[in-house]
Amino acid sequence: MTTDSLRPLVDAAWLKGQLGRSDLVVMDVRTPPAGGFIPGSVHSDYATAGWRATVDGVPGLLPEAADLERLIGGLGIGNDDHVVLVAAGQNASDMGNATRVYWTFKSLGHDRVSVLDGGFAGWTADPGNPVADSAGSRPPKTFTAAPRSDLRATLPEVEAAIAAGTVPLIDARAADQFAGQAKSPQARAPGTLPGAVNIANGAFYLGADKRFASADTVKFLAEKADATDAPITFCNTGHLASVSWFALSELAGLSGVRLYDGSMSEWAADPARPLKNGPAE
Repeated sequence: MTTDSLRPLVDAAWLKGQLGRSDLVVMDVRTPPAGGFIPGSVHSDYATAGWRATVDGVPGLLPEAADLERLIGGLGIGNDDHVVLVAAGQNASDMGNATRVYWTFKSLGHDRVSVLDGGFAGWTADPGNPVADSAGSRPPKTFTAAPRSDLRATLPEVEAAIAAGTVPLIDARAADQFAGQAKSPQARAPGTLPGAVNIANGAFYLGADKRFASADTVKFLAEKADATDAPITFCNTGHLASVSWFALSELAGLSGVRLYDGSMSEWAADPARPLKNGPAE
């Protein structure tokens, strides 16, 4: 395994120089793709291919390992391949396609995975970068997961964190949802987790510049929110929060960062669970 294979974030110039490597798989996860593809890239639609599952009415959860093994192997990705994930790159929300799939690979024990900074928008910003009309394909391979649980926060773990009051909880949603002034259709009621702080995911990815914030900026934001000690990130369905998780864990290098994929869709489903800033039930 090369050092480059362990870089969580790669830029377009680096990727251009690596195209054609036998162990490199460029995977486009846009929904839907538009404007062509990075040559040789395979496409797997983030919204429809099976990267997230609905379990007991809760959308956006991590699928079973066996289902992901079939999905990944069917794309021609094996355990020795270095996967570079390509989102649209226009804003933090669409970069969540790449960061959520990145978190999924890491949760399956596959460390040879990176996100393309700026996504497809970053790639096409350089007119010298080639663009293909269609996606490529690869023969199926066997992908074997080695699941790890330390990157994910489950509902009981979030309940315990709230009860203890010592684990930072980072709400990645917009300020109005954090304040209970608006809500997503996926959440039964407005509000946020008791004790949570708000760092909207747009602070971590700069859409206008088509790049992630620097590691120092990410650290500053976490320190300002007093959320550097093994925080749990959440949103509505674990999508936006994956951008925060990626920035905090993979770019800033904070230890023990976990993603609560159930997020507010799971938490707020039970009226007995407390909500901060929401209207009285």
